[in-house]
Amino acid sequence: IYLGRMILNNETAKQTAALLLQLNAIQVQPQTPFTWASGWKSPRYCDNRITLSFPPIRNYLKEQISNQILDIYGKPDVIAGVATGAIGMGALVADALNLPFCYVRPEAKKHGRQNKIEGYIKANQSVVVVEDLISTGKSSLLAVDALRESKLKVKGMVAIFTYGFAIAEENFKNYEVDLHTLSDYKHLLSQVENTGYISSSEVDLLTRWREDPGNWNPKAIPVK
Repeated sequence: IYLGRMILNNETAKQTAALLLQLNAIQVQPQTPFTWASGWKSPRYCDNRITLSFPPIRNYLKEQISNQILDIYGKPDVIAGVATGAIGMGALVADALNLPFCYVRPEAKKHGRQNKIEGYIKANQSVVVVEDLISTGKSSLLAVDALRESKLKVKGMVAIFTYGFAIAEENFKNYEVDLHTLSDYKHLLSQVENTGYISSSEVDLLTRWREDPGNWNPKAIPVK
């Protein structure tokens, strides 16, 4: 049953966004935007892998994800990480829950055993997927496809951060995959505005980007 996306804890959402900003895991550059692989121009870039280099922060994220999994799904048989960004965090979560771990490649290896899923799995096992970042959800849902093809029962997915794009919510709904995240774009904007990280006019620009990222123009709003 598809349950939809939900932020369970407002304090966790704010704290996660604050920590990501603190580490520069989330970089905000409205006037010098990044270019994504899709060709979209983005005023921000998110690299949650940097959190693995800071034990207190990675432990915080590990504990929050582990708690969400237990609270929402109960204890699954396996934790799966999506390669490559969520391999590290997925393994930490599996260790915290004392569960087996596997990770899912975007495509099968070209050599050797040509595995798409690395790790020991069995048909009919229940699995929760750990992801670091949700944009459109395409790569995350390809991992779900691979797990389902191997006859695993995907209970849902927990991610560190989501942009909250409508296309992602639609994709997860179509796949009937339950998605939960620690934080999201709304809480990020609140943090950057409250801390004075960027100006209010830049916050407006960031808001407009999320509404239509494919056609976003960094020069549409003059930044003072």
